Amino acid sequence: TLLLASWSVPCSANDNALRDLLENALYGGLVGTLVGGALLTFTHKPADHLNYFSVGAGAGVLAGITFSVAKSSRALLALEDGTMKLAMPTIIPELQEADRKGGSTLMLKAELLTGKF
Repeated sequence: TLLLASWSVPCSANDNALRDLLENALYGGLVGTLVGGALLTFTHKPADHLNYFSVGAGAGVLAGITFSVAKSSRALLALEDGTMKLAMPTIIPELQEADRKGGSTLMLKAELLTGKF
């Protein structure tokens, strides 16, 4: 039994929304800072525009947060344990079969309301 206990690996759930949000915000901020720094090359006096770093970092953090929220949510309005959550719905493309004229239709679906009862 000692051998089995030393070989066991603790399990944990990989669905940690807060961790994903913080990671995406961090990576977005880093990428935004790099993009802001790259934009300095297009200015005549780069030393006068060092605020591009902070603007890029802020935009990157907001983009990372937006990406996390959009990725983690499925419906516009979710009801869970008596709490109402408003989020960006996941848009699901669906291709319908050909109609009488031989054409296909692309439909976009989004869940507006989900709940656990």
